Order: sequence, then structure tokens, then C-alpha cells
Amino acid sequence: MPKSIQELREERKSIAAEMVNFVENFPSEEKWGADQDTKYNNMKNDVAMLDRQIAAFEDTLKISDAQEQRIKDKADQLNISNDESAHRELKLKECMNSWLRGGVENMTDEQRTFMRNEVQRANNAMGTQEANNGQALTHREFVSRLLETMKAFGGMRSVATVLSTATGNAMDMPTTDATAEEGEIVGENASATAEDTTFGTVSMGAYKYSSKSIAIPFELMQDSGIDLESYIIRLMGMRLARVQNKHFTIGTGTGQPQGVVTGAAVGKTGAATSGVTFEELKELIHSVDPVYRDSGNCRFMFNDNTLRELSLLKDANNRPLWLPGVEAGDPDRIYNYGYTINQNMADFAANAKSVAFGDFSHYTIRDVMNLMMFRMTDSAFTTKGQVGFIGFQRSDGKLLDVGGAVKVLQNAAA
Repeated sequence: MPKSIQELREERKSIAAEMVNFVENFPSEEKWGADQDTKYNNMKNDVAMLDRQIAAFEDTLKISDAQEQRIKDKADQLNISNDESAHRELKLKECMNSWLRGGVENMTDEQRTFMRNEVQRANNAMGTQEANNGQALTHREFVSRLLETMKAFGGMRSVATVLSTATGNAMDMPTTDATAEEGEIVGENASATAEDTTFGTVSMGAYKYSSKSIAIPFELMQDSGIDLESYIIRLMGMRLARVQNKHFTIGTGTGQPQGVVTGAAVGKTGAATSGVTFEELKELIHSVDPVYRDSGNCRFMFNDNTLRELSLLKDANNRPLWLPGVEAGDPDRIYNYGYTINQNMADFAANAKSVAFGDFSHYTIRDVMNLMMFRMTDSAFTTKGQVGFIGFQRSDGKLLDVGGAVKVLQNAAA
């Protein structure tokens, strides 16, 4: 009989705890050798196998949990029961699928009225008057699910601060560096010295991102067994997430968002063009001021190839740097810090900024909550037996910090 997800989690917790204890409490006077490596690697492989099994369970549960949370949030927002909110969610989904399959003409009078009311209600709540010409019948819940999908496909959205605004007007965001500020001793009857915090401002706009056109064949449109809305959300979200995550990571800041790597200073330059040492990682960590390190939010960021290399590193006592999280929600760690996998981080190479470390919540992503999606039935698609869809979403991103909340490790020049 297959194990339940709870049984798998308990098994993983037991092995992870044993593994952490084995590494962290290994006597410093003894030499870590081949026998210890074998035991460590066997436990590491067991944890990886359990992680894959648990992830398969969790992927299914996440979909259900996210839907339940949306229903509850909307019930609270509209002051209606959870049952009423669930019925409303179902009606929105039916309306969206009808529109996706056949446009406005495919919607019933009741569905058209319902969607007009929903658009108007959203406009009133946000203080906007968005156009509704029958081509862009997206609703707020669709946008919310799209952003959830985008979060899953990009490392930056999982650690940055995300702001949602109703309009795309430029915003002046404050920046400050408090790492060098301090108080003073004041003598009796003496006046205190004034030291005002110096604030700067950085403007955040809203770049218009396109999913590029998505062609759906007539056969798929006519298959009632296909959840067309979920299919398009996933495909559109994946496309938008990948280009945005690239810009949020390495964007130049000119004609596109400023990436966190672009905005961060170099905290350590490595001695090699490929790879990194334990000492260099330690120096990168300590290049970030303790005011950020002590916040509890600091972590590493690198791509999956880099993780493979770092997971083989050992400390000064020859003990492995990689350890699994033990309790639910605890991250796996490199040198006692969690990490985020971001495939837009560079591989080890000459001059590459391959590893970042710090408090990534100081990077801010700004989303404009008026996604527009168009349904296209012109001859370019019709002659191929297809219907086209395209989505536009506006976002920007910047590292709003001048005190060095995030630093990067740069490999040596060739």
C-alpha cells in the first residue's frame, strides 16, 4: 500500500534530522573520510527520493488549497458565504471558458450580464474605468491565478516584495542607507546633534509585457473535456514569468526592469573562472552588513547547475556544506542559509556573477492589475484551423536599497 504524504514527511524528517546531527556533531578532532561521505551521500539520496514523492502529492494539494483560499478571500471581501463565493467562482470560470471557446457570441445573455457586472464592480472598487469591448473579458481572479502561475516559474517572485497597483503611473519609491547611522552620548545641558536620515527616490514605471500569441487548434477548442482556462493560464503565465524573471534578475534597467544582479554590488571576487570555494562563500556572506544578515531573511540565490557544484563543497573541517531542512517549511541549506533556485543566474564562467546573497525582500516588483487578453480570429489563424490569444501585463522591478542588502560573487576574469 502506498505511503500517505504524512508518512513520507515523517520519514523525511527523521532522515534529515539524523543527517544534520551526523554532520554538525561530528567530532572536530576526527577526520571526515570516505566512510562518512558514503553515509552522508546515502542519506542525501534518500532525502532527494522522498522529496520527489512528496512534491508529487503537494502539486495536487496546492491547486486545491489555492482555490479554497481564493474562495475564502473573496467571501470575506464581498461579505458573502463561502458557498456563495464558490458558486460565483464557478460562474466566472464558466463565463471565461465560454468566451475562450467562442468569443462574446458564444456567451449566454446571463453570462454577458454577469461579466459586465463583475467588470463594473471591479472598476468601482479600484476607482478605474477599464474598457470592455468584448475582446478582453479577463476578471480579477484570472489575473490572480496567472500571477500564482508566474510565481511558480520564476525565482524572484518567491522572495521579492510584490506591490499591486490599479494604474501604471510612475511611482517614486524611497531609498535609504541606515547602516552607517548611529546615536551619540550627550553631555549634561548639551544639545543633541541632528542627523536626519537621507532619503533618495527611485522611479518605478510599468513595462508592457506580451505573452506572444498563443495558437489553439479548433479541435482543442471544441473538446469540452479540456479546461481551456487553466491551460491558457499556465501557458501564458509561463511565458510572461520567464521573460520577467530574466529581467528581474539581470535586466539592464534601460528599457526594461533593473535586475537584482545589476543593482547589487560585488561582495567578493573569486579566484577562479569556474567554481567557488568555501572561504569565498564565507566572505560573500560577510560582505553583507549584519543589519541585514540578522534580519533572518538572508539567503543565497543561484541556478540549478551551481547548486550541484555547491552541494559538493565542504567546510574547513571537511564536512559537507549542504544540509536538508528538518521541520516542515524549513529550507534546505548551504552553509546554514537557505537558497532560491533562479535559472536566470549565470553559470560559473569568467566575470560571471554566479551567486547572490542577501535579503531579497529589498527588491520590489510592481504589477499593474489590469491584464488584457485578446481573442483573435483573423485569417492568419483561421486558415490554419486555429484561434489566437495574447495577453499583456505591465510590471517593473528594482532593488530599492543603497546599503548593500544584496551582494554578488563574481568569478575571476579570464
